[in-house]
Amino acid sequence: MTVVCLEALTFGLGHLVRAADALGERLRLLTRDPAYYAHELEGLPAGALDVVTTETFDTERVAGQLDATPGLRGLISSTDTWTLVGAELTARFGLPGLEPGVLRLTRDKAAVRDRLHRAGLSRAGAVEADGGREHGRADLGALVLKEVGLPAVLKDTAGTGSQNVWLVRDERELERALEEAAARRLTGRLFAEPYFTGPVYSAETLTWAGRTRLLGVSSRQMSPEPHFREEVTAFPVAFGEARRAALEGWLGEVLAAIGYTDRFAHVEFALTTAGPEVVEVNPRIGGALVGEGMCRALGVNVYTAMVECALGRRPALMDARLPGGPAVAFVLGYPREPGTFTGVEGLDRLADMPGAPAWYPVKRVGDRIEHLGDSRGYAGIVYAEGETAELATHCAVAAANAVRVLTGPVAAAPEDRDVTGPVRAARDGRGPGG
Repeated sequence: MTVVCLEALTFGLGHLVRAADALGERLRLLTRDPAYYAHELEGLPAGALDVVTTETFDTERVAGQLDATPGLRGLISSTDTWTLVGAELTARFGLPGLEPGVLRLTRDKAAVRDRLHRAGLSRAGAVEADGGREHGRADLGALVLKEVGLPAVLKDTAGTGSQNVWLVRDERELERALEEAAARRLTGRLFAEPYFTGPVYSAETLTWAGRTRLLGVSSRQMSPEPHFREEVTAFPVAFGEARRAALEGWLGEVLAAIGYTDRFAHVEFALTTAGPEVVEVNPRIGGALVGEGMCRALGVNVYTAMVECALGRRPALMDARLPGGPAVAFVLGYPREPGTFTGVEGLDRLADMPGAPAWYPVKRVGDRIEHLGDSRGYAGIVYAEGETAELATHCAVAAANAVRVLTGPVAAAPEDRDVTGPVRAARDGRGPGG
């Protein structure tokens, strides 16, 4: 019997293979670029899973692969980029899964904001402009000043990895953001919402039959304004019991309001003086090393729940007692300058540092790094552990300070580099937490 993965997050494939094996299932990965998973595949025994290279942006070609899969029992689509393709094919093949309309809603940040506002779970709705490209841009600027106020955030309704997000604090920044947005190719539509000021976190949840369990909260250290580059993540944040219980109840209401009844969710929120405010709801486990960190910190392979959900079974994780483990933290490794990635300096020093730090590669030597203002720009991740998330963060930051990501002049790239590179960079649909 086979469970198919339609692409995957950068890390976690090994845990998925082991989870499928434990449940008596064979894992098959459909991917347009197996090299993207080199780090994970190199750590697995030969033949541990089936890897099929196909054009995963071609829905019909993927459908053909599913047709040819012996004993197909479930489909996992854990990335933002392929969420909607996975939803369509899950419904077409009659496999267990959420209603496609719910997943379409989660991929529309403006619609989620409006739904939560109507449900009394957010202080404000989204603001969008009607009309053509130029007319709509002018209208949106006026609407931001009239209905949202400053500071505000402009962003892509279907954006990922902190891409195409603008903080506007005055009218000059608003005009500049609108000009930049007009020159970009957005995945969705441009909209505006208030800037909810406060520390940002990510709730890692599992929902089944409408009940939500909060597995833990990840911290999110961001770059200075006006950018939203994610830099440091730690798990689990040590909230007091009362606040944790309140967060779990609020998250259950948030997910129920958008019809999200089953599976993992990675809910980014800002903790404001008026309480938590959703930044976005991601219908998946957290990206980067969030899943890895959850496995270690909770003491269980959380990916078993992902396979169980794909099979239509109630995940044992919903009720399991968690043995626990070390707290974890990781720092994204960005170069100082854009260019061609040439390597990493200082990795030999990690062995002598506390917290068992390790380097997890994301980019390959020769990859072009053009964007340092969002998560497309990091080449790898420094991971460390500690007794608490705070201590793990100290260890991870100290280790990251010893590491330097190197870039050189931009070299001529193969014709497919411009296609593959951006896809690999955005494939997690995330920053570090997702």
